[in-house]
Amino acid sequence: MNLFERIKNSISADVHELLDQKEQKNPLSLLNQYLRQCELEVNKARKLVERQQLLRDQFSLETEEAESKAVKRAHQADLAQQANESELYQFAIQEKEQHENRAAKLKESTKQAEKDLSELEQKYEQMKHKLKDMQIKRMELMGRENVARAHQKMDRVIDPSSSMKKSVFRFDELENYMDRLEQKVNADYHASSMEAKLAKLEKEWKKEETHTTV
Repeated sequence: MNLFERIKNSISADVHELLDQKEQKNPLSLLNQYLRQCELEVNKARKLVERQQLLRDQFSLETEEAESKAVKRAHQADLAQQANESELYQFAIQEKEQHENRAAKLKESTKQAEKDLSELEQKYEQMKHKLKDMQIKRMELMGRENVARAHQKMDRVIDPSSSMKKSVFRFDELENYMDRLEQKVNADYHASSMEAKLAKLEKEWKKEETHTTV
């Protein structure tokens, strides 16, 4: 291990130690910080869902346009055939087939985009419900903390010997706190997986758009 690795590990260890101390001193404060991060992740997920909706709509519009052009070329091909314009007829037929092929591909892309959107919307709703549950549990934890602190202060007046007692957080509260951290990790995972999937879909869509333009 070189010097830089040792320095990095040392700094990382110090940071983790400070975070551990902060958790032990005020777990609720750190929990609030994690909840804010979860709220940011939910907002990011909402924007990804909205982007997917736009992509779905764009695929649908492109499909309608391709189908309309195919119908137009088919009509022009009939007119050219009736007028014995073989060159114009061949051109119109080739254009018609190209638009039909493009429309068929766009239909498949639209279906896939619709399917992906449905999955993303479901996951987004799950994220919102999980976040709401976390917020409610935070309120419950705040209530329990408030009661514990109130009892502690009252006991100091009623029974001065009780001032040495430590209350505030119990093991069950710390377990709830760890459960919330696990939910945050799950939320981060869903957001990152959706980001990757959308990026791939957008890349395929741009590739299809390039072929269409050419």
